[in-house]
Amino acid sequence: QLQLVESGGGLVQPGGSLRLSCAASGFTSAYYTIGWFRQAPGKEREGVSCISGSGGSTAYADSVKGRFTISRDNAKNTVYLQMTSLKPEDTAVYYCAATTMTFNQAMCARLPQVFGSWGQGTQVTVSS
Repeated sequence: QLQLVESGGGLVQPGGSLRLSCAASGFTSAYYTIGWFRQAPGKEREGVSCISGSGGSTAYADSVKGRFTISRDNAKNTVYLQMTSLKPEDTAVYYCAATTMTFNQAMCARLPQVFGSWGQGTQVTVSS
């Protein structure tokens, strides 16, 4: 059974860093495009970053470009989201999701519905 489990969230001060992990089980994640999404209270879900199955292609929301880095270790079936220079507006529940759809630059922002498998989410709170 395909399963995604996020970890690494927590409380951090503005300007701080966190690394989120998305551990996949029940499938070979190298065959899947993986995305990170977030949802803050009262706001719509936002695509944060996506990565192709090989890890060779990535996409980022404008709001996180230059601050967040997505990567994957297919030997460990794990995808990471390194977050630096965190801001209060980054506060949200972060989810990872998987799709067999071939990676494209627009899918995070425009096609979240193609991601059929989702984790339970991990809370990230940026506050002093």
